[in-house]
Amino acid sequence: MKKRYFGLCALLLAGLLTGCNQIAQYSISEQEINQALVKHNNYEKQIGVPGLVDAHIVLNDLNSQIGREEPNKVTLTGNAKVNISSLFGPQQADMKLKMKAQPTFDAAAGAIYLKDMELVDVEVQPEKMQGVLKTLTPYLNESLKNYFNQKPAYVLSTDRSKAESLAKRFAKGLEVKPGELVIPFTD
Repeated sequence: MKKRYFGLCALLLAGLLTGCNQIAQYSISEQEINQALVKHNNYEKQIGVPGLVDAHIVLNDLNSQIGREEPNKVTLTGNAKVNISSLFGPQQADMKLKMKAQPTFDAAAGAIYLKDMELVDVEVQPEKMQGVLKTLTPYLNESLKNYFNQKPAYVLSTDRSKAESLAKRFAKGLEVKPGELVIPFTD
């Protein structure tokens, strides 16, 4: 009888601790971040070197990996369609981009930003366009950095769920864990 009582108490305590943990934080999964990143698909930018080359870039298929490749960082992958006008005439290319950023939480806006975005890998097709696009990569990098510094990747909403509403009101920062962003409600 005492063993059964002790087991029941242990189970109850474990359930209570699990429930308290859910009350003390709110987690946002990679899938939720990826769904929010859809609004950043079709990011368009005109960049170039005046008189030499001008490129119209459209970014799409953004996908995130949270804290998996590098602790406390979000890795984004995406594709870019590039239309180039240069002295050699119009050309097109496709780019596969890999970027890393530092997620930060703005409590006043209830928003998560991907700050200091940095291009870490770029693949270009057709390969013959690699030289031209390598010249434009620093401009694209700066443009993406500015864009994601100003536009949130995810905004907490009071309409989605009670837990998200609580997160928006009581958030005390942001923790990056493999596969999720965690917003604690206590320090």
